[in-house]
Amino acid sequence: MLAIVGTIPDPDIPVLDGPIAMVDGQLAVGGQKFAPDRGTPALLAAAAAACRHLGLDLPHAFLVGDEGLGKGSRMLYAYLAQNLPSRSFSTLAFHYLQPDVDWHAKVLLSVQSMTALPLLIADAGFMYAAKMSGQAGEYALFTPDAGELAFLADETAPHPFYTRGFILQDENRIPELIARAYEHHNAAQCLLVKGQTDRVANEKGVLTQITTPCQGAMEAIGGTGDTVTGMACGLIEAGLAVPLAAHVAAQANRYAGELAAPTPASQIGELVTHIPAALQRALAESP
Repeated sequence: MLAIVGTIPDPDIPVLDGPIAMVDGQLAVGGQKFAPDRGTPALLAAAAAACRHLGLDLPHAFLVGDEGLGKGSRMLYAYLAQNLPSRSFSTLAFHYLQPDVDWHAKVLLSVQSMTALPLLIADAGFMYAAKMSGQAGEYALFTPDAGELAFLADETAPHPFYTRGFILQDENRIPELIARAYEHHNAAQCLLVKGQTDRVANEKGVLTQITTPCQGAMEAIGGTGDTVTGMACGLIEAGLAVPLAAHVAAQANRYAGELAAPTPASQIGELVTHIPAALQRALAESP
């Protein structure tokens, strides 16, 4: 089963541990409901749509409220460190959590104590923590954008705030930044770099690129990067090789955007409804 870990920007949300459901367009976990508009709820909604289309159980969620101050993240880190060794998941994805190197190490140790080691995926804050801890290679997939890739490529930066200025967030330099991230062991086994051109890469370099279709309004909609990662999670859980899952997810996200025909005022839920058709097309065309 796929499990996804993340936060909700509401400090009153306690630690939630349970399967997700989609109810009237909202995400439901442990008696709480959330709009799948961006962040971890958007990722979960996309993963749920992918899993349903692929005939899989809907994902399990580990969530907590955290408005960015880190208290909720630390609660969830502690909960995971205590409870993961007794759980069984085949794919485990970490999303928005306040980066904390010490807690990352404890959680990774608990994952390594599970009966069967799941495939690990990291995005956002947990990807930062994985790089900062020197344990990026334990992960099957990172899903950075250009700015996050610049941090991965800077071998001296202890935090994204300290990424050196000469390591530019330039689309034309992304292959160079990918190579640099792998040279210094700061990348997962596979990277899905999200941007104007989406690139799937490993230590050998860029494997595939996705450039079309291109919906300009997608740039103004928060959460479109989260839906890519959510679909990749579902495809990996379905058994696709990680690079292929990343490629299909990136292509399907573009197809879902084309079907939704969004405006800058659109919400991410409008894109999520088109994920099944987009996935079907992307899978049929997959290399």
